[in-house]
Amino acid sequence: VQLVESGGGLVQPGGSLRLSCAASGFTFSRYVMNWYRQAPGKERELVASISSAGGVTTYADSMKGRFTISRDNAKNTVYLQMNSLKPEDTAVYYCNAAYGKLAYWGQGTQVTVSS
Repeated sequence: VQLVESGGGLVQPGGSLRLSCAASGFTFSRYVMNWYRQAPGKERELVASISSAGGVTTYADSMKGRFTISRDNAKNTVYLQMNSLKPEDTAVYYCNAAYGKLAYWGQGTQVTVSS
């Protein structure tokens, strides 16, 4: 099982980034996919979730209207489009796959929002 995040980096406040998470080794289309983030000194928090077929998405309140989660089951990939980024969005962003009691994690990708 592998979840490989990409797309992180340094961006100025107000900018945008698109994170990707490529999955392999499990039946991707059966799993709910989530993005979490963890800032230095803080607990890991849920950013956004998308149902297995992609029809249902949920967001943390502070991300609503700025972030969009999507998935392509044909490519075994989940995305997180992040717009209007703020310095407080700086964190390591993790991809998570969940199915019942099963859960897999990626290694994370750093997002830094700074001028």
